[in-house]
Amino acid sequence: MKKLFGRLAASLLALALTSGFAAAQSKVTVAIGGGSCLCYLPTVLAKQLGEYEKAGLAVELVDLKGGSDALKAVLGGSADVVSGYFDHCVNLAAKKQELQSFVIYDRYPGLVLVVSPAHTSEIKSIKDLAGKKVGVSAPGSSTDFFLKYLLKKNGLDPTSAAVIGVGLGATAVAAMQQGQIDAAVMLDPSVTVLQGSYPDLKILADTRSEKDTLAVFGGEYPGGALYTTTAWIKSHEKEVQALTNAIVNTLAWIHSHSPEEIMAKMPDEIVGKNKELYLAALKNTIPMYSLTGKMDPKGADAVLAVFSESSPEIAKANIDVTKTYTNKYVEQVKRTTGANPK
Repeated sequence: MKKLFGRLAASLLALALTSGFAAAQSKVTVAIGGGSCLCYLPTVLAKQLGEYEKAGLAVELVDLKGGSDALKAVLGGSADVVSGYFDHCVNLAAKKQELQSFVIYDRYPGLVLVVSPAHTSEIKSIKDLAGKKVGVSAPGSSTDFFLKYLLKKNGLDPTSAAVIGVGLGATAVAAMQQGQIDAAVMLDPSVTVLQGSYPDLKILADTRSEKDTLAVFGGEYPGGALYTTTAWIKSHEKEVQALTNAIVNTLAWIHSHSPEEIMAKMPDEIVGKNKELYLAALKNTIPMYSLTGKMDPKGADAVLAVFSESSPEIAKANIDVTKTYTNKYVEQVKRTTGANPK
C-alpha cells in the first residue's frame, strides 16, 4: 500500500511540475517588421540568448516584410505583439486605434535615404526625388513615413515620389544595385553592404547617430519598440512584463559585450556570408540601442510633431501622445545587469 501511495504521490508531483512549467511558458507571437534589419536586433537576440524562456515565455518570432505588415498581423489577430517602430502608435491614434509601446530598444530610428548608384548624377538633393521611384520596406511602413516627412520638409508634396515596396535586406540591396528604383529608405546592415560595393554611395538623409537624428528631426526620435493594442496589454500584463524583462536584459547584455560577441550569437542566415560588412554595420548601430528601454517623453513629442507636420489628419486629431506609450513595465524590471546569458 505504501508503494502504491508512493507511486501516486510521485505521479502527482510530476504532473504538477509539468503543469507548472506549461503554465509558466506562456505562448506569445511577435511579428517583426524585417528581422534581418539591425534596428530589430534586440528582439532576435533576446531569443538567441534564451531571455524569453528565462522570463517564462515561449515566443514565436514571425518575420514580415515591413512594419506595416507586422502591424496588420496584430490588428488581424495572427500575432500578439509588434516589434516595430513606435511611430505607428502615433499614426494609428489619429484613427482611434489604441496602440501602446511598452519597451523601447532604439533611441534613434536608423533610417537612411540613399540614392541608387545608377542615378547619382541626376539626384543631388531630396528635391530631385519628385517624380522618381523610391523604395521603402512596405507602403505605410516607417520607411514610407520618413520619406514623406523629408519630402514635405523640403517643400515637396509628400506624394510626389512613387513609393515602391522593396522590403529590407537583400531584396532592397538588389533593387538598388539593379537600378529598379532611383533611391530608397534603407537601414543597416543594407546601407553598409551597399557602401562596401559603392564607396561613393550618396546619402541624402541619415538618422543612425544622435547628431544626424538631431539634424533631421530637431530632437531625439525613438525607433524600434515592442507595442500592441492597449486591450492586449490590459489582459496580458504578466506576458508584457516578461517581454519587457527579456528586452531590458538583452539591452544590458548588448552594452556589456563586444560587437564580435553579439554577432556570434546571431543566426547565420541573418549575419549572411559577408561577416566583415555585418560587423561594420553592427559597430555603427550599437550606439542606437537604448540603455534603459524607457521612452523619453520628448522623443514621443518629437514623433507627434513630425507626423503633425506631414499629415493634416494627425495635426487635427488632438492626440494625447502620453497614451501611446508606457514606462510602467520598464520601471518594474528587476535589474539583472551582470548576468551572462549563454
